[in-house]
Amino acid sequence: MKNQFSPHVIQRLQHYVYRLIDPRTGQTFYVGRGVGNRVFAHVNDELKAAEADDLSEKLRLIREIRIDGFEVGHVIHRHGLSEDQASEVEAALIDAYPEAANQVAGEESDERGLMHARQVVEEYEAPDAVFRHRAVLITVNRTVTERESVYAAVHYAWKLDPQRAQKAEVVLALQRGMIVGAYVAERWMPATVQNFPGTLEDRPGRWGFIGREAPPAIRDHYLRRRLPDTLRRRGAANPVRYVNV
Repeated sequence: MKNQFSPHVIQRLQHYVYRLIDPRTGQTFYVGRGVGNRVFAHVNDELKAAEADDLSEKLRLIREIRIDGFEVGHVIHRHGLSEDQASEVEAALIDAYPEAANQVAGEESDERGLMHARQVVEEYEAPDAVFRHRAVLITVNRTVTERESVYAAVHYAWKLDPQRAQKAEVVLALQRGMIVGAYVAERWMPATVQNFPGTLEDRPGRWGFIGREAPPAIRDHYLRRRLPDTLRRRGAANPVRYVNV
């Protein structure tokens, strides 16, 4: 099969949601949505890319699959959808395949994504946070499940304004819109291996901080409080935001 659909198929597909499969393991490594030949764009992007060092995790996997003599599996998960329906299905599938290399969570995953039943109750019954300090808010939904602590998830490495971050009195870690950690950043530094020993590679354009847990009075004021609706940004891709800074 050529890496493209015919005009007739495209017309029938409308908006669709797809998965990319690694045929060597059977694992889903990417979830996406689109129209036309979007599902094939990733393989074509890899063929056009020159240097392996510049490849994203997704494109590196595609290149490894090709070099090993296999072809990426393209699965159309749902089709004939409206754009809004495709967004919903995509977000649900990203939650269902946490091993996928998607760098951005599905739309509104913070508010309506994968949750334990206890988290659902907490989400809707916890009191709203009242911000009395200059704060940097960092969403760590996926990162926190991959690290040994909330601090390990939140302190490295983010695209942010270091001048604004340095003015903050507290750094608050959020998971699914709930504040799960409160820290005082003693120093913000570029996200490099030299500044953060133990990390695997430099992250140009990103920053991290060295810090400590916030004092008990600050932690008690913010922990297990939910982010007010007025501060939730629908469809926001950047996990960093600022309050009173």
